[in-house]
This record gives sequence, structure tokens and C-alpha cells, in this order.
Amino acid sequence: QVLAAEQRNIDEQSRQLETRFERLRADRNALAAPDEARLANLRSQLDDATEAQELTAARLEELQEAVPRLDDERRERQQAVNQETARQTDLSARMEALKALQEKVKTDGKLRPWLAKHGLDSLQGLWSRIHIEPGWENALEAALRERLSALEVGRLDMVRGFVGAAGSDAPPARLAFFTPPAAALPAPAGSLPRLADLLRLDNVGLRAVLADWLQGCYTAQTLDEALNRRDQLQAGETIFVPGGHAVTAHSVGFYAQDSEQSGLLARAQEIEHLEKELRAQALISDEARTALVRAESAYADAAQRLTTVRREASEAQGRTHELQVEHLRLSQLVEQTRARSEQIGADLAEVEAQLADLQERRVTAEARFEELDMQLADSQERHAQLGDRVIEAERKLQECREQQRSLERQAQEATFSQRSLEARRAELARTLDTAASQIQSLQDERQRAQGELERLSDA
Repeated sequence: QVLAAEQRNIDEQSRQLETRFERLRADRNALAAPDEARLANLRSQLDDATEAQELTAARLEELQEAVPRLDDERRERQQAVNQETARQTDLSARMEALKALQEKVKTDGKLRPWLAKHGLDSLQGLWSRIHIEPGWENALEAALRERLSALEVGRLDMVRGFVGAAGSDAPPARLAFFTPPAAALPAPAGSLPRLADLLRLDNVGLRAVLADWLQGCYTAQTLDEALNRRDQLQAGETIFVPGGHAVTAHSVGFYAQDSEQSGLLARAQEIEHLEKELRAQALISDEARTALVRAESAYADAAQRLTTVRREASEAQGRTHELQVEHLRLSQLVEQTRARSEQIGADLAEVEAQLADLQERRVTAEARFEELDMQLADSQERHAQLGDRVIEAERKLQECREQQRSLERQAQEATFSQRSLEARRAELARTLDTAASQIQSLQDERQRAQGELERLSDA
């Protein structure tokens, strides 16, 4: 009974463990396999997104620094354009004012009708055709006087026709005419610097005319220098200083602009200088405007790129965050799946070990049960054999009793033959004693077999 109960307990535990084993196997089969490829791909995407975010952040930082700088540069360029435009406007206004003044005073008002009458109003005065080193305009005007506005004619003989036969049609103001020679005149020797050497002329004829007119005219940087050198002058020679003052061997004449025509050459050269400066300023202004256009374009482009990069940075950050969240979620899922799989594996191993232990106990119990079953079979066989012996002994006892009764009857019948039968009786008595002893022995053996059978049945 104990073995049977243990066997039933083992079977029940085995069923429970097998049920748990199957449930664990089902749980393991139900687990989704970790998507390692998806995780690796997600990791790669996250790395790329992180790198892209870093690059975008670097571009954003660069543009955030560049845009204010470009804006400042744009403002500076705009200020430069304003300044250069204002300077150009000032130069243009100054030049136009000088031109207007020059146009107004280039010809003596008294001469204009006379020049128009003789068809000479289209001729340009000499001052418009000559140049001198800057700063010496007043000196040249002081030296040439009315000849500075001289008009060129083809032949000097034709001038007599302008004044009429009796000279009654002479010019109403001072006026000079000249005809340039075909070749330059040789320069006279002298130790003092000549005023003619300061002229900048490409026309050989004009150079010859002016060399003639400026014969004996020299230069000095200061009035003191001129005074100190006046002892080197010959008769009719003069030293001029930049202000127009004249020093001769025996006199000093101070120059002053005493008419509207005074300063013609200085204004002409200033106008020419202003024209050059204005052209240069126009180029500078154009360059400033071009630089402004470039600066504005660079600023607008940088500002637009900043807006774009800000959006890209925000998108890259959002994309990176999404990938980080997804990567974390998938990593946790993979880790949970792996941990659950390992736990199920450990539980399965534990159940298998318990099943193996129960199987070992079952085998041991079955072996013990078989052993006891064999012992029971042996006991039952011995019990059966003892039962047969008891039956045989009872049969013999019954026979003996029958024989005893028969003998008793015979004894009764052979009362008279007692003596002859006493020996037989004694023998039978001994037989009875032996049978009784055997019966008693069989009964004892039967009791022992019965007790052993009961013990086997209880087991």
C-alpha cells in the first residue's frame, strides 16, 4: 500500500511537471524571436541620424555666428554706399558748379558779341588746351595775363581784318591771337628753373608758343627764395612763385584775382581733376554698390540657409529622438525576450531535472514493487503449498479418525480378541500419536503461513 501510494504520488507529480513543461514550451514558442537585424539596422540609422544632427548643429552654429556678422557687413556696406554716393554727389555738384562758373566767365562778356560777329565764338581759349603742374596755375596766369585766353588762328595776318580798315572795329576788351610755329624753338640756357618746364603739353606748336611767351620767366617755391635769387635775373626776367607773385631784379608784384576771368586755369585743372576724381569715385561707388549687392545676397542667402538649417536641425533632432526611443524600446524588448527565454530555459531544465528524478524514483519504486510482487507470489505459492499440506493432514487426520472409529468398532467387536489386538492397538496408538504430532505441526505451520500471508497482504 505504501508503494502504491508513492507510485500514485509520483504519477501525479509527473503529470503536473509534464503539464508545466508543456506550458513552458508553449510560452517559449510563443515568444517573438528578437529581431537582431532590425536592431542593428536601427542602430545604424541612429548613428547616421546622430552624425547628421551633429553636422546640422555645427552648420546651425556656424550660420548663427555668420548671419549677424553678415548683417553687420551688409550695414557697413550700405553705410559705405551712402558715404561714397554722397561723396560722388558732392563731387558732381562741385564739378557742375565749377563748370557753370567756368562757362559763365570763360569769355569776357564784352567780347562775346564781337567774337560772334566775326565768327570766333566757337574757338577755345588757350587756357583750355594747356596743363601745368598743380599749384602753379596762378603763376602761369600772372605770367600770361590776357594771353591765357588767346585764340589760335591759322595766320596772324588775318587778324587785321577783324579790326577794320581804320581800326574802328577793334575788340572791346583785351584779346590775344596766336599762330603756333611749325617747330619747337630751342630752349635758352639758364641757371634758374623755368616756368615753361612745368607745362604738360603734347602739342609741339603750343609748347613753342608758350616757350616764347614765357621767355625769361622762372620759378621759386617761396617769395624769400625769389627775392634771394633776383640778383641772378637779367633785364626783363621775372621769378614767379606758386601764388602768382612776381619778383624782378628791381621790383615785386603781388598777384590777385581781380576779374571774372581770374582763376580760369586753376578752375579748368580743378574741373579736370574733379572729372578724374568723379570717374574714380563712380567706380568706387559702383564697387561699393556691387559689394553691397554681394553682402545683401550673402546675408539673404545665409538667412535663408539659417532658416532651412534650423528646420533641418529640428527635423534631425526629432528624427534622432524617434530613433533613440525606438532603439531603446526594441533593445528593452530584445533584452526582455532574451531574459524571458533564459528564464523559461532555466525552468525547463529544472522541470526536466525534476522529471528525471521522478522517473528515477518511479523506476526504483517499480523495481521494488516487482520485487515485492515476486515475494508475494512466492509467499502465495508457499501458502498454497502449506494449504495443500494442511488439507492432506486433515485428510489423513480424518482417515485416522475413521480408522480410529473403525478400530474402536473393531475393538468393540474384538472385545474378545483384545489381547491379539493390543499390539495392534499399541501400534495404532503410536500411529495416532505420530499423526497428532504431525497434525499439531501442520497446524503450527498453517498458522505461521497464515500470519506471513497476512503480513504480505498488508504490505
